[in-house]
Amino acid sequence: MRFSETEKKQLIIFAAVAYGITYVLGLLMWYGNSTGADLSAFPNAQMLYPAAGVMLAYLLTRRGDRKVPRLFYVTFLVITVLMILCALGSVFMPQSIQAGQMEMSVWMALVQVVLILGSIVFWITLLISGKERREAWGLRWKNWKKSVLCMLLFFALYSLRMGISYALGGQIGEFARLWTQPSTWLYLVTLIVNFFLVVVAFFGEEYGWRYYLQPLLQRRFGLRKGVLLLGVIWGLWHLPLDFFYYTTPDMGVIYLLSQIVTCVFMGIFLAYVYMKTKNIWVAVAVHYMNNNLIPMFVGDYSADVLQGQTIYWGDLLVSLILNLVIFGWFLFLKPFRSKEKL
Repeated sequence: MRFSETEKKQLIIFAAVAYGITYVLGLLMWYGNSTGADLSAFPNAQMLYPAAGVMLAYLLTRRGDRKVPRLFYVTFLVITVLMILCALGSVFMPQSIQAGQMEMSVWMALVQVVLILGSIVFWITLLISGKERREAWGLRWKNWKKSVLCMLLFFALYSLRMGISYALGGQIGEFARLWTQPSTWLYLVTLIVNFFLVVVAFFGEEYGWRYYLQPLLQRRFGLRKGVLLLGVIWGLWHLPLDFFYYTTPDMGVIYLLSQIVTCVFMGIFLAYVYMKTKNIWVAVAVHYMNNNLIPMFVGDYSADVLQGQTIYWGDLLVSLILNLVIFGWFLFLKPFRSKEKL
């Protein structure tokens, strides 16, 4: 199935925002990395670009459609611009503040404010958009039972993957003790509350990748091939972060390959839950858990736990095997065999 002319225009706008801004600001990350700037604002801002691309594409190509939730879309675009300004400021006007015993970038502090206040406004504008608009643009919560079960399933699979990692490192006792610590359960409760305060970032990715691009690629390349292609596209989108934030430039290639592996297999599971529930919020919640369960399992609750990691080729092989075992088999389940039109 070929794309229509409107779909082609929308795809160009989406790519220009989601990929164009990411890679242009990636050059700025390269510069900031060379000057020792705090780049923590960049990954937070980058998460908003996919949804911003979708929204801008719809606003520009469907001007006469009254069902488009314009206020909600424009609000999200304003939040995206504010996040980009914070990222720019962190490189060109670096400043730090003392937050308790930690030193923190002024711009990272502003990012947290924008995320929290932006998420509050996000929920308000979403609600006042009305049920009809939410339904028309994939914004409604659907299928409660299936949705909750999918989220619990992911938590179980994620925990299993981490348990295997602990076992391979000869630390299965540490993994068992993790579940007896009050801090673990307190963190999980806090995680639920925080979701509503930082939702714009995770919605930013999933509304772009799962709601918009996944069905488009599946219609063009098939249910399975479309999802696998999306995983590669999603992985390559992380390139600036892989070289200048998650690890050091000399390990960037290894980390990028590891990122692609993760995105392909996580993409399979996210595609599965989205196709199973028709509920974008399940994908948003799963993505949120995937990113924020890491501190609990590694025992480090600092804000920069993902920054400056060390990775080797052996880690890539382990990641490939673990992800294949935990998530790869979902590609053969019923939603990927369905004849239903997407």
